[in-house]
Amino acid sequence: MDQIADLLIRIKNASLVGKREVIITFSKMNKAILDILKESKFLTSVEVVQEENRQFLKVVISDSKTPTHFKQISKPGRRVYAKNQEIPKPLRGLGTVIISTSTGITTGKEAFKKGLGGELICEVW
Repeated sequence: MDQIADLLIRIKNASLVGKREVIITFSKMNKAILDILKESKFLTSVEVVQEENRQFLKVVISDSKTPTHFKQISKPGRRVYAKNQEIPKPLRGLGTVIISTSTGITTGKEAFKKGLGGELICEVW
């Protein structure tokens, strides 16, 4: 199962229906992506919740800047990589691209500033 697709679809469906809280399975990749979305003001809070022997992420979606578009770029069957100059700028820079670089998961703007390329994970606006 593709964890990134599951993460994006859960947040998208919750925002379309009007729910503000979503429970997502914990992984380091999911946590890093959610932290970037929180920095971009799409999410209000992200916290780790422990139930019995499993960890979950409790996500609260922002009221002011609700995400409406999620597009997964790299998929398990097809990985998409971009050099520093080739990093896309969705919605003419208003959207956010999440990219996995050699220094970790970051936004496309930060990767461009550092001169890094990597695997394009998703875009959000």
